Parts: sequence; C-alpha cells; structure tokens
Amino acid sequence: MHEFELINNYLKKLSIKNLASLKLNDDVFFDKKNKLVISVDTYIEGSHFINFKNPYLVIKKIIRSSISDLVCKGVFPKYYFISASGNKKNFNKLNLKKITKSLNEEQRKYKILLSGGDTVFSKNLSFTVTSIGFAKNIVFRNKTKVNDDIYVTGNLGDGYIGLLVLKKKIKLNSHLNNYFVNKYFMPDIRYSLINNLKKIANASIDISDGLLSDLEKLINKQNLSYKIFLDKVPISYNLLKILKIKKLLKKNFISRGDDYQILFTAPKFKRILIKRIAKLTKNKISRIGYIKKNNTKSSVVNGLNVKIALKNKGYLHTF
Repeated sequence: MHEFELINNYLKKLSIKNLASLKLNDDVFFDKKNKLVISVDTYIEGSHFINFKNPYLVIKKIIRSSISDLVCKGVFPKYYFISASGNKKNFNKLNLKKITKSLNEEQRKYKILLSGGDTVFSKNLSFTVTSIGFAKNIVFRNKTKVNDDIYVTGNLGDGYIGLLVLKKKIKLNSHLNNYFVNKYFMPDIRYSLINNLKKIANASIDISDGLLSDLEKLINKQNLSYKIFLDKVPISYNLLKILKIKKLLKKNFISRGDDYQILFTAPKFKRILIKRIAKLTKNKISRIGYIKKNNTKSSVVNGLNVKIALKNKGYLHTF
C-alpha cells in the first residue's frame, strides 16, 4: 500500500470537517482564518539519511527539507519544533555539540526559532520536525490550469549523485565528492523567492521524492497530464561533466529526489514577469514543459520530440 492509498482509504474521512487540513492533499495545514501554516516531517536513519556519522550535516538536511514545505507555498517559516528518538550513542556530548551548532546556523540563515519538541529513548534513530509560518494566502497544490507552463528552480540531480557518493556507488575526485555530498545534505532552499511565489504560481510543490513523482502529486486530483522536455530540465555543470565522462544518461538522474527545489505551474502570460523575478531575486528558474488535458498521456520527450521512458519517476512511500 502506498501513502495515497493509506490516506484516501483510511485517514481522509477523519479530516472532512476540518477545512484547514486541505483534505490531506497538500504538504501543509492552512488555517486561513488564523493565518496559520504548519508542516510535519519525519526522518528515519537508514531511510531518509544513511547514518548519523555526521550529525552536523544530517541536521541541516532535515531542517532544510522541513521548511521547504512552507517555502514552496510562499510562506516564511517562523518557528520549528524538533522531536528525536535515539540513545546515548546517538546523543553523546560530542554529537549534541554538533547538533546544536548546526541548528544555530540554520536558525540564523533562515530566521527561524526553536520552540519545543520531545526526546524519546529508542534503539532506532529518528527526528520529527514541525515547521510553522503565518500567511494570509498560500500557493496550493491542485490549482494547475490547462496550458500552464511548468517551472523548476535551481538544478536537479545533484542530491541524488551525493547519495550515490555516500553509498560508494560512484567514484569521483575529492572536489566533486564534496560538491555533491554538500548538495545532498545542504539543498538550496529558495528562501529569496518566497515573497514573489504567490504572484506567479497557480500551484506548487517542493521536489523531495523526484521531479515526475512530485509533478504527478501536483495534478493528482485534476483531469490533467503533462509534457516535459528533457533538454530543458536544468542540471549543474558538475553533473553534466559526470554524465559526459562516465557516459551516463541525463534521463536517469533528473527524477530521483532529494532536490528540494520548487516545482510550480504558471500561466503563459506571466513568462516575462517570471524572468524579471528570477533576475531580481538571483534565482535560476527554468521552464521545462506544460500542462495538457488528460486526453493524452503524460510524457517526457527528447530534443527530437520523441517520447522517452524513465526507469524511475521518483521515490514511492509504501507500507
């Protein structure tokens, strides 16, 4: 059973009377009357991060990926709560100093404040982060329109390469190793785009599980499909270099998750405005495709407009 089956078959009916739950079909809780926005994320060792050998970097990853849910809604994160399960091996004095240092740096960078949490003894290490912000409006999922352009911020694929490096499944020089590992642990959260996102986007989501997987979540309750141009999907110079050297295919690296970039759709008449905002805020924003009616299947095409198959659309949460 995957997560949407679990939600739709068992949990959704419990939230019917709670409009702020957004029918459990978004990444956040939004109480419009009280201008309250909340997201909750859980991270488990061995699943969401390989191990806890570098607590300083693991903490950065979980904080950034958590506040990313608010950022992609056009909301400034303000407070966060962090709960942890583990034992004295995980939370010895040295590790606690590294955790505290990392949290302090993230607080300063993103102007957020630790506001509470919980600690529980367990043989298994996990963290749950609750992020809170305040806004009159947000950018929802499932507000996409036919003929909307599809956009992504930043570059895709670097986080996945970082994961492969950590798992020792790809060999690179020390410079590239450091670059990709840092991209995995410290994704580029588009904080400077928050104020403008509601001006341009009809719908948005952050790319955590993978480009195509998250795009399908974006339109999952609508009678829509998509067309993505592979050549338009942005990747870094370092990833391009690796693809050439190791003779790898771009299509196998653009939808593997851990990007935490913003994926959004916008009407065509906002193209000039989006370019202007990208320049003013110094954000890379790429138009990679468009939304169609659901009378044709979703597709990814190459430069010759030929459909290509992707082995992996992204991570699927199953139980």
